[in-house]
Amino acid sequence: MAAVKEMLIGVWALKRNMILVVAVALIDGDGKILVQQRPAGKPMAGLWEFPGGKVEKGEVPEHALARELGEELGISVDPMDLRSACFASEALGAEHLLLLLFTCRKWGGIASPREAPALLWLHLDDLRNLPMPPADGPLIDLLERLIQPAAPIP
Repeated sequence: MAAVKEMLIGVWALKRNMILVVAVALIDGDGKILVQQRPAGKPMAGLWEFPGGKVEKGEVPEHALARELGEELGISVDPMDLRSACFASEALGAEHLLLLLFTCRKWGGIASPREAPALLWLHLDDLRNLPMPPADGPLIDLLERLIQPAAPIP
């Protein structure tokens, strides 16, 4: 019975409009992570998120993320320096978001907001106090376990 349920859920997901999004936890030398504020006029405006964006048709996720970081933050990232971290799956009305989160500790340039109204460099504990989109917030605990392996599981 469980296999039938999983198959039906899989077919249902394929019929929905799947949005593939990539994002990154840029980690600086002090262990702080960069987040950006969503601009006015976009869904979830004012919330804080990991930088990134949609994967375009035919793009590999790492290349899409490198492109997005250049567009959004003015930094250059070698796709080989991106490390797969975790993912989130979130229903958004008639659409479904699949968010792939990467980590990165090496990039070129200084991050500056080109589309977002503000950027913040924060430690993991401080990220928990920010209002974030439903898909981003739960990733903080997973991210903590990846970059601080001895962290307790909440």
